Amino acid sequence: MPLGAISSVYTVVNDMDRMQAFYAEALELPLSFRDRDRWCQFKAGPLAFALSSAAEAANEARGSVIVFDAADLASVTARIERLGGRHLASRDMGAHGSVATFADPEGNLFQLHVRPGPSA
Repeated sequence: MPLGAISSVYTVVNDMDRMQAFYAEALELPLSFRDRDRWCQFKAGPLAFALSSAAEAANEARGSVIVFDAADLASVTARIERLGGRHLASRDMGAHGSVATFADPEGNLFQLHVRPGPSA
């Protein structure tokens, strides 16, 4: 039997308050729920993106790389950097659009994908 759709992705963090504030403001993700300092879950389109404490995560879990769709890379990049994130690299993928790689304030990587515009 094939696997179903991805239900969620999580990143292990140390400072739940700081990281919740970062992702909520930098990427404008709406909060779905929070379980104290153990788990913080956001709505990211049809998927759930969560922050996990080390205690709640799988044993020896290390980071993740989540790719979020973005329409306006410049304004999102400015928010990310203002809130302590770092822009690490950008790559043009031709007909597939472009992707920018960032590190959050704890050094976890994530990317923003900008879909290509309509053909001229």
